[in-house]
Amino acid sequence: MPHPIAYLSFNGNCKEAMYFYEQTLGGKITVMMSGAESPMAAMMPPESAHRILHARLELPDGGMLYAGDCPQHIPYEGIKGVTFCLNYDTTEEATRIFNALAEGGKITMPVQPAFWAKSWGMLEDKYGTPWNINGVLLPI
Repeated sequence: MPHPIAYLSFNGNCKEAMYFYEQTLGGKITVMMSGAESPMAAMMPPESAHRILHARLELPDGGMLYAGDCPQHIPYEGIKGVTFCLNYDTTEEATRIFNALAEGGKITMPVQPAFWAKSWGMLEDKYGTPWNINGVLLPI
């Protein structure tokens, strides 16, 4: 059965965001392709050639995160209607990741106990990506 993969959209700062996620979440960027580097390079408007057409971050547990810059002719409206959830086996690791993602962003719910996890917190990172971070899931 296929696993859903988040595909994030950015407004010209995809490359910066993905390197931040690589450093913060671990894993390795295996694709970072601009419009100029793509097989579609000849069809790309010159003002869009530098924008990231496709990026792929492979996470340590086998998960993936995809991303790209929104085409310039489409108004960028940010990430809406979704929150990305990360579950960790320890509250310490969850808190470390929460704090790293929150740097320069906005904490919407500080780390605290919840009925589904020993620790949980919500934030929007400096790129506008919303996250829920759980430490030690509990049986419910």
